[in-house]
Amino acid sequence: MISRIEQDHQRFRQIVRGKIRKDLRRFLSKDELIGKEGDRYVSIPVHDLDLPTFRYGDNSAGVGMGDGEEGEGVGQQGGSGDNAGGEEEGKHITEVDISLEELADILADELKLPRIKPRGHHNITTKRDKFSGIRPTGPASLRHFKRTYREALKRQLALGAYDPDDPVIIPIKRDLRFRSWNEVKKPQSNAAIVYMMDVSGSMGDQQKELVRLTAFWIDTWLRRNYQGIESRYIVHDVRAGEVDKKVFFSMREDGGTRISSAYTLCSEMIKEDYDPNDWNVYLFHFSDGDNSSEADNRRCVELIDGELLPRANMFGYCQVTSAYGSGNFINVLGDAFPEGAPDEDGPRVITSRIDGKEGIYDALRTLFKQGR
Repeated sequence: MISRIEQDHQRFRQIVRGKIRKDLRRFLSKDELIGKEGDRYVSIPVHDLDLPTFRYGDNSAGVGMGDGEEGEGVGQQGGSGDNAGGEEEGKHITEVDISLEELADILADELKLPRIKPRGHHNITTKRDKFSGIRPTGPASLRHFKRTYREALKRQLALGAYDPDDPVIIPIKRDLRFRSWNEVKKPQSNAAIVYMMDVSGSMGDQQKELVRLTAFWIDTWLRRNYQGIESRYIVHDVRAGEVDKKVFFSMREDGGTRISSAYTLCSEMIKEDYDPNDWNVYLFHFSDGDNSSEADNRRCVELIDGELLPRANMFGYCQVTSAYGSGNFINVLGDAFPEGAPDEDGPRVITSRIDGKEGIYDALRTLFKQGR
Protein backbone atom coordinates (compact mmCIF):
# COMPACT_ATOMS: atom_id res chain seq x y z
CA MET A 1 0.00 0.00 0.00
CA ILE A 2 1.39 3.38 -1.04
CA SER A 3 1.72 5.84 1.81
CA ARG A 4 0.19 9.30 1.63
CA ILE A 5 3.56 11.00 1.49
CA GLU A 6 4.60 8.70 -1.38
CA GLN A 7 1.43 9.64 -3.27
CA ASP A 8 2.20 13.32 -2.73
CA HIS A 9 5.77 12.81 -3.94
CA GLN A 10 4.61 11.00 -7.07
CA ARG A 11 2.13 13.77 -7.78
CA PHE A 12 4.89 16.35 -7.35
CA ARG A 13 7.12 14.47 -9.80
CA GLN A 14 4.27 14.42 -12.33
CA ILE A 15 3.88 18.19 -11.99
CA VAL A 16 7.63 18.67 -12.46
CA ARG A 17 7.66 16.43 -15.56
CA GLY A 18 4.79 18.45 -17.00
CA LYS A 19 6.63 21.72 -16.41
CA ILE A 20 9.81 20.37 -18.00
CA ARG A 21 7.96 19.05 -21.04
CA LYS A 22 6.19 22.38 -21.45
CA ASP A 23 9.51 24.27 -21.37
CA LEU A 24 11.64 21.63 -23.10
CA ARG A 25 12.60 23.87 -26.01
CA ARG A 26 13.84 26.45 -23.52
CA PHE A 27 15.88 23.87 -21.62
CA LEU A 28 17.38 22.52 -24.84
CA SER A 29 18.64 25.96 -25.76
CA LYS A 30 20.04 27.03 -22.38
CA ASP A 31 22.98 25.80 -20.36
CA GLU A 32 21.09 25.82 -17.05
CA LEU A 33 21.21 22.04 -16.89
CA ILE A 34 24.80 21.51 -17.97
CA GLY A 35 26.12 23.90 -15.34
CA LYS A 36 24.51 21.84 -12.59
CA GLU A 37 25.14 18.37 -13.93
CA GLY A 38 26.14 15.68 -11.43
CA ASP A 39 27.07 12.04 -11.86
CA ARG A 40 23.50 10.88 -12.45
CA TYR A 41 21.36 13.92 -11.71
CA VAL A 42 20.86 17.45 -12.96
CA SER A 43 19.37 20.34 -11.01
CA ILE A 44 16.66 22.05 -13.04
CA PRO A 45 15.23 25.49 -12.21
CA VAL A 46 11.45 25.15 -12.64
CA HIS A 47 9.60 28.47 -12.87
CA ASP A 48 6.20 29.24 -11.36
CA LEU A 49 5.99 26.15 -9.18
CA ASP A 50 4.55 27.27 -5.85
CA LEU A 51 5.25 25.09 -2.85
CA PRO A 52 3.21 25.53 0.35
CA THR A 53 5.34 26.71 3.26
CA PHE A 54 4.80 27.94 6.82
CA ARG A 55 5.94 31.48 7.43
CA TYR A 56 6.63 32.81 10.89
CA GLY A 57 6.71 36.49 11.69
CA ASP A 58 6.03 39.17 14.23
CA ASN A 59 2.30 39.23 15.00
CA SER A 60 2.56 42.02 17.58
CA ALA A 61 0.97 44.56 15.22
CA GLY A 62 -2.33 44.19 13.46
CA VAL A 63 -6.03 44.91 13.67
CA GLY A 64 -7.01 46.40 17.02
CA MET A 65 -3.44 47.05 18.18
CA GLY A 66 -1.22 50.10 18.00
CA ASP A 67 -1.86 53.68 16.96
CA GLY A 68 -4.04 54.51 14.01
CA GLU A 69 -6.96 56.52 12.68
CA GLU A 70 -10.34 55.29 11.49
CA GLY A 71 -10.20 54.21 7.83
CA GLU A 72 -6.42 53.93 7.77
CA GLY A 73 -5.01 50.89 5.97
CA VAL A 74 -3.72 48.05 8.11
CA GLY A 75 -0.17 46.75 7.69
CA GLN A 76 2.96 48.17 6.12
CA GLN A 77 2.58 50.92 3.58
CA GLY A 78 4.37 50.92 0.22
CA GLY A 79 7.58 52.87 -0.06
CA SER A 80 8.20 55.98 -2.07
CA GLY A 81 11.11 57.60 -3.81
CA ASP A 82 13.94 55.96 -5.73
CA ASN A 83 14.19 52.97 -3.40
CA ALA A 84 10.47 52.11 -3.40
CA GLY A 85 9.52 48.47 -3.73
CA GLY A 86 8.17 47.41 -7.12
CA GLU A 87 4.62 46.31 -7.81
CA GLU A 88 5.42 43.55 -10.32
CA GLU A 89 5.06 39.90 -9.33
CA GLY A 90 8.30 38.01 -9.10
CA LYS A 91 9.00 34.66 -10.73
CA HIS A 92 8.96 31.74 -8.36
CA ILE A 93 11.86 29.42 -9.11
CA THR A 94 12.26 26.00 -7.57
CA GLU A 95 15.31 23.83 -8.25
CA VAL A 96 14.43 20.18 -8.69
CA ASP A 97 16.90 17.30 -8.96
CA ILE A 98 15.99 14.90 -11.73
CA SER A 99 17.85 11.85 -12.97
CA LEU A 100 19.41 11.86 -16.43
CA GLU A 101 17.38 8.75 -17.26
CA GLU A 102 14.11 10.52 -16.45
CA LEU A 103 15.25 13.58 -18.38
CA ALA A 104 15.99 11.37 -21.40
CA ASP A 105 12.51 9.81 -21.16
CA ILE A 106 10.94 13.29 -21.19
CA LEU A 107 13.05 14.13 -24.23
CA ALA A 108 11.93 10.95 -25.99
CA ASP A 109 8.25 11.56 -25.21
CA GLU A 110 8.34 15.12 -26.45
CA LEU A 111 10.38 14.44 -29.61
CA LYS A 112 8.61 11.09 -30.18
CA LEU A 113 11.95 9.30 -30.39
CA PRO A 114 11.90 5.50 -30.80
CA ARG A 115 14.08 3.41 -28.53
CA ILE A 116 17.40 2.53 -30.12
CA LYS A 117 17.90 -1.05 -31.24
CA PRO A 118 21.54 -2.16 -30.83
CA ARG A 119 22.91 -3.20 -34.19
CA GLY A 120 23.62 -6.91 -34.65
CA HIS A 121 24.94 -8.81 -31.63
CA HIS A 122 26.86 -5.95 -30.08
CA ASN A 123 27.05 -7.33 -26.58
CA ILE A 124 29.89 -7.47 -24.10
CA THR A 125 29.51 -10.11 -21.40
CA THR A 126 30.10 -8.70 -17.94
CA LYS A 127 30.62 -10.83 -14.84
CA ARG A 128 29.23 -10.08 -11.41
CA ASP A 129 28.66 -11.95 -8.18
CA LYS A 130 25.11 -12.84 -7.20
CA PHE A 131 24.26 -14.15 -3.72
CA SER A 132 21.98 -17.02 -4.67
CA GLY A 133 23.05 -19.96 -2.48
CA ILE A 134 23.56 -21.15 1.08
CA ARG A 135 26.56 -22.98 2.53
CA PRO A 136 27.61 -24.14 6.04
CA THR A 137 30.79 -22.05 6.18
CA GLY A 138 31.59 -18.44 5.56
CA PRO A 139 32.41 -15.08 7.16
CA ALA A 140 30.24 -13.73 9.96
CA SER A 141 29.15 -10.80 7.80
CA LEU A 142 27.35 -13.22 5.43
CA ARG A 143 25.53 -15.21 8.13
CA HIS A 144 21.96 -16.02 7.10
CA PHE A 145 20.02 -15.70 10.36
CA LYS A 146 16.73 -17.14 9.13
CA ARG A 147 18.32 -20.27 7.67
CA THR A 148 20.49 -20.67 10.78
CA TYR A 149 17.40 -20.49 13.00
CA ARG A 150 15.62 -23.03 10.80
CA GLU A 151 18.51 -25.51 11.01
CA ALA A 152 18.62 -25.17 14.79
CA LEU A 153 14.84 -25.74 15.00
CA LYS A 154 15.05 -28.84 12.79
CA ARG A 155 17.86 -30.26 14.94
CA GLN A 156 15.97 -29.70 18.19
CA LEU A 157 12.78 -31.23 16.76
CA ALA A 158 14.71 -34.30 15.58
CA LEU A 159 16.31 -34.74 19.00
CA GLY A 160 13.04 -34.13 20.85
CA ALA A 161 14.62 -31.16 22.60
CA TYR A 162 12.05 -28.62 21.42
CA ASP A 163 9.56 -27.49 24.07
CA PRO A 164 6.56 -25.62 22.56
CA ASP A 165 5.72 -24.24 26.01
CA ASP A 166 9.21 -22.80 26.29
CA PRO A 167 10.30 -22.27 22.64
CA VAL A 168 13.96 -21.45 23.08
CA ILE A 169 16.05 -22.00 19.94
CA ILE A 170 19.81 -21.92 20.47
CA PRO A 171 21.93 -22.51 17.34
CA ILE A 172 25.19 -24.38 17.63
CA LYS A 173 28.12 -24.29 15.27
CA ARG A 174 26.81 -26.94 12.88
CA ASP A 175 23.51 -25.00 12.50
CA LEU A 176 25.19 -21.91 11.08
CA ARG A 177 24.37 -21.08 7.47
CA PHE A 178 25.97 -18.42 5.30
CA ARG A 179 25.11 -16.76 2.02
CA SER A 180 27.18 -17.91 -0.94
CA TRP A 181 27.60 -16.34 -4.33
CA ASN A 182 27.76 -17.52 -7.89
CA GLU A 183 29.41 -15.78 -10.81
CA VAL A 184 26.72 -14.54 -13.20
CA LYS A 185 27.45 -13.65 -16.80
CA LYS A 186 25.25 -10.85 -18.10
CA PRO A 187 25.24 -9.54 -21.66
CA GLN A 188 25.60 -5.77 -21.71
CA SER A 189 25.06 -3.56 -24.73
CA ASN A 190 27.92 -1.10 -25.00
CA ALA A 191 28.30 1.99 -27.13
CA ALA A 192 31.13 4.31 -28.07
CA ILE A 193 30.53 7.92 -29.06
CA VAL A 194 33.19 9.79 -31.00
CA TYR A 195 32.67 13.55 -31.12
CA MET A 196 34.63 15.48 -33.73
CA MET A 197 34.74 19.27 -34.01
CA ASP A 198 36.34 21.88 -36.22
CA VAL A 199 38.31 24.31 -34.03
CA SER A 200 39.63 26.51 -36.80
CA GLY A 201 39.36 30.29 -36.70
CA SER A 202 35.85 30.37 -38.18
CA MET A 203 34.42 28.44 -35.21
CA GLY A 204 33.84 31.01 -32.49
CA ASP A 205 32.45 30.86 -28.96
CA GLN A 206 28.84 30.97 -30.17
CA GLN A 207 29.36 27.94 -32.38
CA LYS A 208 31.09 26.02 -29.60
CA GLU A 209 28.18 26.75 -27.27
CA LEU A 210 25.80 25.18 -29.81
CA VAL A 211 28.07 22.15 -30.02
CA ARG A 212 28.27 21.83 -26.23
CA LEU A 213 24.48 21.92 -25.77
CA THR A 214 23.82 19.50 -28.63
CA ALA A 215 26.48 17.06 -27.41
CA PHE A 216 24.97 17.10 -23.90
CA TRP A 217 21.57 15.99 -25.19
CA ILE A 218 23.07 13.42 -27.57
CA ASP A 219 25.00 11.95 -24.65
CA THR A 220 21.89 11.96 -22.41
CA TRP A 221 19.76 10.11 -24.95
CA LEU A 222 22.36 7.47 -25.84
CA ARG A 223 23.14 6.76 -22.18
CA ARG A 224 19.44 6.04 -21.66
CA ASN A 225 19.62 3.34 -24.33
CA TYR A 226 22.93 1.69 -23.44
CA GLN A 227 24.30 0.36 -20.17
CA GLY A 228 27.90 1.22 -20.97
CA ILE A 229 29.10 4.33 -22.81
CA GLU A 230 32.57 5.53 -23.74
CA SER A 231 32.97 9.03 -25.12
CA ARG A 232 36.00 10.15 -27.14
CA TYR A 233 36.78 13.63 -28.43
CA ILE A 234 38.65 14.72 -31.56
CA VAL A 235 39.43 18.31 -32.56
CA HIS A 236 40.84 19.39 -35.89
CA ASP A 237 41.92 22.29 -38.02
CA VAL A 238 44.35 21.14 -40.72
CA ARG A 239 45.51 18.45 -38.26
CA ALA A 240 43.50 16.33 -35.86
CA GLY A 241 44.18 15.19 -32.32
CA GLU A 242 42.38 13.51 -29.45
CA VAL A 243 41.63 15.66 -26.39
CA ASP A 244 39.62 15.36 -23.20
CA LYS A 245 36.10 16.72 -22.77
CA LYS A 246 37.10 20.02 -21.17
CA VAL A 247 39.60 20.89 -23.89
CA PHE A 248 37.15 19.80 -26.59
CA PHE A 249 34.66 22.53 -25.69
CA SER A 250 37.21 25.29 -25.05
CA MET A 251 39.98 24.86 -27.62
CA ARG A 252 40.31 27.30 -30.51
CA GLU A 253 42.90 27.60 -33.26
CA ASP A 254 43.54 30.20 -35.96
CA GLY A 255 44.47 27.86 -38.79
CA GLY A 256 42.58 26.48 -41.76
CA THR A 257 40.43 23.38 -42.01
CA ARG A 258 41.08 19.88 -43.34
CA ILE A 259 38.15 17.69 -42.31
CA SER A 260 39.71 14.47 -43.58
CA SER A 261 42.31 14.64 -40.81
CA ALA A 262 39.57 14.08 -38.20
CA TYR A 263 37.96 11.23 -40.16
CA THR A 264 41.33 9.50 -40.60
CA LEU A 265 42.06 9.67 -36.85
CA CYS A 266 38.53 8.51 -36.06
CA SER A 267 38.94 5.50 -38.35
CA GLU A 268 42.20 4.53 -36.66
CA MET A 269 40.59 4.90 -33.23
CA ILE A 270 37.68 2.61 -34.13
CA LYS A 271 39.93 -0.03 -35.67
CA GLU A 272 42.16 -0.11 -32.61
CA ASP A 273 39.63 0.09 -29.76
CA TYR A 274 36.09 -0.68 -30.93
CA ASP A 275 35.45 -3.97 -32.68
CA PRO A 276 32.08 -3.62 -34.48
CA ASN A 277 31.18 -7.10 -33.25
CA ASP A 278 31.28 -5.83 -29.66
CA TRP A 279 30.44 -2.12 -29.87
CA ASN A 280 27.68 0.13 -31.16
CA VAL A 281 29.63 3.08 -32.54
CA TYR A 282 28.16 6.56 -32.98
CA LEU A 283 30.04 9.29 -34.82
CA PHE A 284 29.16 12.98 -34.65
CA HIS A 285 30.99 15.75 -36.47
CA PHE A 286 30.38 19.45 -35.78
CA SER A 287 31.59 22.06 -38.22
CA ASP A 288 30.64 25.33 -39.90
CA GLY A 289 30.91 23.60 -43.27
CA ASP A 290 34.23 25.10 -44.30
CA ASN A 291 36.90 22.80 -45.81
CA SER A 292 40.27 23.34 -47.45
CA SER A 293 39.57 22.00 -50.96
CA GLU A 294 37.32 19.94 -53.22
CA ALA A 295 39.99 17.25 -53.17
CA ASP A 296 39.65 16.96 -49.39
CA ASN A 297 35.86 16.87 -49.73
CA ARG A 298 36.21 13.83 -51.98
CA ARG A 299 38.64 12.26 -49.52
CA CYS A 300 36.12 12.77 -46.70
CA VAL A 301 33.39 11.02 -48.70
CA GLU A 302 35.75 8.09 -49.35
CA LEU A 303 36.60 7.79 -45.66
CA ILE A 304 32.95 7.90 -44.57
CA ASP A 305 31.84 5.35 -47.15
CA GLY A 306 34.77 2.97 -46.95
CA GLU A 307 36.10 3.29 -43.40
CA LEU A 308 33.51 4.75 -41.01
CA LEU A 309 30.08 3.51 -42.07
CA PRO A 310 31.01 -0.22 -42.14
CA ARG A 311 32.02 0.07 -38.46
CA ALA A 312 29.38 2.49 -37.13
CA ASN A 313 25.67 2.53 -36.38
CA MET A 314 25.40 6.03 -37.77
CA PHE A 315 27.36 9.08 -38.84
CA GLY A 316 25.79 12.37 -37.79
CA TYR A 317 26.97 15.65 -39.24
CA CYS A 318 25.75 18.82 -37.52
CA GLN A 319 26.55 22.09 -39.27
CA VAL A 320 26.48 25.17 -37.07
CA THR A 321 26.04 28.53 -38.75
CA SER A 322 29.07 30.83 -38.77
CA ALA A 323 29.56 34.20 -40.43
CA TYR A 324 33.03 33.10 -41.52
CA GLY A 325 32.45 29.54 -42.78
CA SER A 326 31.42 28.66 -46.32
CA GLY A 327 28.69 26.23 -45.18
CA ASN A 328 29.26 24.00 -48.20
CA PHE A 329 30.23 20.69 -46.62
CA ILE A 330 26.64 19.71 -45.77
CA ASN A 331 25.88 19.96 -49.50
CA VAL A 332 28.87 17.73 -50.27
CA LEU A 333 27.46 15.03 -47.99
CA GLY A 334 23.96 15.51 -49.40
CA ASP A 335 25.24 14.96 -52.94
CA ALA A 336 27.41 11.97 -51.99
CA PHE A 337 24.74 10.28 -49.84
CA PRO A 338 21.40 11.50 -51.25
CA GLU A 339 19.43 8.95 -49.26
CA GLY A 340 21.78 8.81 -46.30
CA ALA A 341 23.48 5.49 -47.27
CA PRO A 342 20.49 3.46 -46.03
CA ASP A 343 20.32 -0.09 -44.76
CA GLU A 344 17.35 -2.05 -43.42
CA ASP A 345 17.03 0.37 -40.47
CA GLY A 346 17.09 3.59 -42.49
CA PRO A 347 19.75 6.19 -43.37
CA ARG A 348 23.14 5.96 -41.70
CA VAL A 349 24.48 9.36 -42.78
CA ILE A 350 22.29 11.99 -41.15
CA THR A 351 22.88 15.70 -41.59
CA SER A 352 21.36 18.60 -39.72
CA ARG A 353 21.71 22.38 -39.67
CA ILE A 354 21.82 24.26 -36.38
CA ASP A 355 21.33 27.95 -37.12
CA GLY A 356 20.89 28.89 -33.46
CA LYS A 357 19.95 27.46 -30.08
CA GLU A 358 16.36 27.06 -31.20
CA GLY A 359 17.56 24.61 -33.85
CA ILE A 360 18.85 22.06 -31.32
CA TYR A 361 15.31 20.70 -30.82
CA ASP A 362 14.88 19.84 -34.51
CA ALA A 363 18.47 18.60 -34.83
CA LEU A 364 17.98 15.99 -32.11
CA ARG A 365 14.77 14.78 -33.70
CA THR A 366 16.49 14.49 -37.07
CA LEU A 367 19.45 12.55 -35.66
CA PHE A 368 17.49 9.94 -33.70
CA LYS A 369 14.07 9.62 -35.35
CA GLN A 370 15.23 6.39 -37.05
CA GLY A 371 16.00 4.70 -33.74
CA ARG A 372 19.48 3.67 -34.87
